[in-house]
Parts: sequence; structure tokens; C-alpha cells
Amino acid sequence: MTQISPEIFEAEAIKHIDELFRTAKRLTMNQTEAEDLVQETFMQAWKSFEHYELGTNCRAWLYKIMFNKFDHHRRKKYTQARYLQEEDELTFLSAAYSAPIPEYLTDTEVIAALDKLPEHYRTVVLLADVHEFDYKEVAEVLEIPIGTVMSRLSRARGQLKKSLAKVAGGYGIKSAQKMITTYA
Repeated sequence: MTQISPEIFEAEAIKHIDELFRTAKRLTMNQTEAEDLVQETFMQAWKSFEHYELGTNCRAWLYKIMFNKFDHHRRKKYTQARYLQEEDELTFLSAAYSAPIPEYLTDTEVIAALDKLPEHYRTVVLLADVHEFDYKEVAEVLEIPIGTVMSRLSRARGQLKKSLAKVAGGYGIKSAQKMITTYA
């Protein structure tokens, strides 16, 4: 077992913390949960750093750890949610906030459209389009076939186009009106 120095860990892993946090925030849609997820990711990375091969893709390795941690928490949360009373769960799920329509299209609307995607589509878009992992790296991080990555990415992009076309159409952008009828 190789001796792990904090300097090597910092040089290889810590530089990715901001990027991982942004992704964690998109995954969890909660600041506190995102902070916890990133902290757990780096704790696991530190504990497992002796298994990391220097010179390989540390960023992809960290993402793989983070998605494994996220899946673990999602399963745990699902198990706990089964014990909630049905009324409480329905109240929680139906209490949706709807913001007023802004005067101009903003990043917020793009992020909102991304957040509306089902989780398995959102994770692929985050890795491939936002963080620019190639299909093979996305497949490795999520432990799914490359074909699944490509089909999920295609479907996710289609849903984003449809969602954003409606927003743009609401602003009177004519090319968006055509997209709305195409994707409707």
C-alpha cells in the first residue's frame, strides 16, 4: 500500500471540488444535500486514494464516486420515504412554487428546464454537455453502456428543446413557435 500524501491528493483531486459541487447541486437540487454529497465524495476519495492510479483521469474517478454516493442516498431516501404517511407525502409533492414569468429569457429558465428532466436524463446531460465528458467516460462514470448514454442524451436534448421552445414561444420568438408544433 502506497503512502498517501495530502499534497498529492490536493494536486490531483481538490482542484475539481467546485465542478463537483455544481453537479451535486443540480443532482440533489438542494444546497445542503449537495454540500454533504461533495464532502462524502471527497472523504471516500481520500480513503480510497491508494487505489487511484496517478496519471489517470482523477476527475472521472471523482465523478464515479459521487454518483455512487448519490445513488446510495437516493435508495436510502426512497426506503425512508415509504414510511411517511401518504397525506404528508402528497402535501409535500403538490406544494410546488411557480415563479413569475421574467421579462427576458435567463439562465434560470435553462436551468429550470434541465431540472425538470428525469434524473437519468439530467445526469447524462450534466456529464456530457455541461462537463464535456465524452460518451465513453459518461458510460464509465454511470456504469451504463455507451448506447444507453447516446439514447438518453438524445431524448434529454429533445425534451430540453421542447421545454425551451415553449419558453421562447412565450416571448414571441417565431422560430420557437415552429419548434413547439414540431415537438408537441
